[in-house]
Amino acid sequence: MSMFCYQCQETVRNEGCTMRGVCGKTEDVANIQDLMIWILKGTGWIVEKAREFGNPDLKYAEYIKECLFATITNANFDFSRFEKFIPKAIQFRDELRTKFLADYKAKYGKDYSGTMPEAATWTSNDVNVMREKAKEVGILSVHEDDIRSLQHLMLFGLKGVCAYSHHASVLGYQDDEVNQFLFSALAATQDHALTVSDWVNLVLKTGHMAAQTMALLDKANTETYGNPEPTKVNIGVGTNPGILVSGHDLKDLDELLQQTEGKGIDIYTHSEMLPANYYPALKKYKHLKGNYGSSWWHQQTDFEKFNGPVLLTTNCLVQPKDSYKDRVFMTSIVGFEGLKYIEDRKPGQQKDFSPIIEMALKCPPPVELETGEIIGGFAHNTVMSVADKVIEGVKAGKIKRFVVMAGCDGRHKERDYFTQVAEQLPKDTIILTAGCAKYRYIKLPLGDIDGIPRVLDAGQCNDSYSLAVIALKLKEAFGLADVNDLPLSFDIAWYEQKAVAVLLALLALGFKNLRLGPTLPAFLSPNVAKVLVENFGIMRITTPEEDVHAMMQGK
Repeated sequence: MSMFCYQCQETVRNEGCTMRGVCGKTEDVANIQDLMIWILKGTGWIVEKAREFGNPDLKYAEYIKECLFATITNANFDFSRFEKFIPKAIQFRDELRTKFLADYKAKYGKDYSGTMPEAATWTSNDVNVMREKAKEVGILSVHEDDIRSLQHLMLFGLKGVCAYSHHASVLGYQDDEVNQFLFSALAATQDHALTVSDWVNLVLKTGHMAAQTMALLDKANTETYGNPEPTKVNIGVGTNPGILVSGHDLKDLDELLQQTEGKGIDIYTHSEMLPANYYPALKKYKHLKGNYGSSWWHQQTDFEKFNGPVLLTTNCLVQPKDSYKDRVFMTSIVGFEGLKYIEDRKPGQQKDFSPIIEMALKCPPPVELETGEIIGGFAHNTVMSVADKVIEGVKAGKIKRFVVMAGCDGRHKERDYFTQVAEQLPKDTIILTAGCAKYRYIKLPLGDIDGIPRVLDAGQCNDSYSLAVIALKLKEAFGLADVNDLPLSFDIAWYEQKAVAVLLALLALGFKNLRLGPTLPAFLSPNVAKVLVENFGIMRITTPEEDVHAMMQGK
């Protein structure tokens, strides 16, 4: 094998990509990402050994978050970017090691005599040496199936935690406990004495940190931009030239809206940026025209027909076609060779979006794909403001069941399952959604129940936390001892590592009996999958008919 990667749902034969990623990731990029992660594991080990001397500067945690975020599926395909990531990762690791050794000698009067793992000391600036080392320290370097499975369940969840934590930190919000766990989790991979039981506990701790991080991001978003409001979002187009914003970063969109105000340019959201239209501080801009296109994997059609420039703010980049790649701009952790890049903001300043603005003014308006509106903005604050109406609907038998259909969309034909489930659910059920999985059904004419839309969109994938909050508050309102006693079912679509973080968060919050699809993750060994089935009731989806029937029976 020239590479090995099995972190996303579309991996080859649900086993692993061994020559080139289904996402388009080359063997060089896959391997150098593995090398960078290995070096970060050594950094974590050093921080854990040095814990008695205090916590490291925040910059180290922030850099690790950025590095791990860059390895998420469909985020960064640019080998040259990782060539730059690695020297800085080594520099930071070595700074921490030097300080640890000095602190140790100052306190104990002797040199540290313990054995350091190779990940804490290895270094090279030679790209060819890096390539060879990467193959040695990659995913399959852990040989015991169950330990490897649990390590990667934790690591992939940790990547999701880093993504959400990064978004919060951009808005000025930090959680010291999450930052410290980041180092501890990476350090654990260097402890070969840990048992399966230890790793199960670490996986569950990752789930708790995921829930904590999503709560922090929810606070960051709402305190910065206001609580999402029920909003009808236009899906048609105007007559002005436009800029299309994809990804997940609200601050990038906010700064672009400020810089384009009054310039005769319309701004459109795409895929996971749709929920930006629900925030009061963003929807106030009259030139935030609406949402264009569909979920991430439709980019090659959506971006081509848009005509104007496109800004990718985070992961979910599909390799661009030559016909429009000159109009695609990247920023933050996104990378693809040959595309234009908007540099990160300097302290106290905004990012400079003038190159995108200049291009937009020279482009024709977007081609209209569809017309009409979709409605969203049903985060926990909104739903709980009408909790009495919801509870009354349940008690009166008008609402028989809530079905959480959050998560990711993807290219596989079998994802039509989620559209069929939405169509087949009885009209007295309400679908709670978040993430780009919503595009499978949010435009369907599913109606409402006494004015409550049958599809309640809470927002982005991280806003799955909002759905958990709604459920936990409804449990209290109904006076139930266990959240799993609610008339609530989970039918989750997963694709990449942020979805893994959401899944672990739900398990940590006590939710059980979750359906997951289209497939169970390839990185789950038979024994680990068995633990999830027996202890948490994780189920793989079957057919729409069977699953709708079972869910309506409370199974």
